[in-house]
Amino acid sequence: MARNEKRSGARGSVRRTIASLNGDGRYGAALLVAAACLLLPSAGGSLLRDALRYERAALAAGEYWRLLTAHVVHLDASHAALNTLGLVLIWGLFARDYAPRRWIVIALASILAIDAGLWWLAPQVEWYVGASGVLHGALAAGTLAHLRRRDFDGWILAAFLIGKLAIEQRVALPFAGDAPVIVAAHLYGAIGGLAAALCLPSRREPL
Repeated sequence: MARNEKRSGARGSVRRTIASLNGDGRYGAALLVAAACLLLPSAGGSLLRDALRYERAALAAGEYWRLLTAHVVHLDASHAALNTLGLVLIWGLFARDYAPRRWIVIALASILAIDAGLWWLAPQVEWYVGASGVLHGALAAGTLAHLRRRDFDGWILAAFLIGKLAIEQRVALPFAGDAPVIVAAHLYGAIGGLAAALCLPSRREPL
């Protein structure tokens, strides 16, 4: 009897842990889909990446799909895995802070801000790939939600985000290696995500 109760308690603990990481039920399924969207395009290699990336000359020629697809293709599998890890961490922190449709609005606003910023403010950028800019938009939106409900970690998250954005504009990222990181996309994405979040109500339910 005691053994069965112990097993039941362990299963309940696992379920609570998964739920606290926003990985239960529909949230878990949605996370898997989002992760697949970032990881699977890497299987297409450089040909698929070059066909889908933000490319200034191709956009000028009318290939407008690149404004969306650039944010799900990556330099290589390692770059995709790094962005997917970032997605999982941000998901665990913030997934329940906005309704799913509002997260879609936040993501689209981040994409719009990145594309517009690169086109008009960074004409020297010939091409761009990766989800990191959109992830910064999600981080900004989630941080705002935590600040709204006066969570202590909201101030920590805000200090981290502002500090990171400020420092990386001047100093190369230590984990970037030889990859050409377009840090301006992080700034534009954060601005877009924050702007959208300011117009959207966030949830007050805890993780």
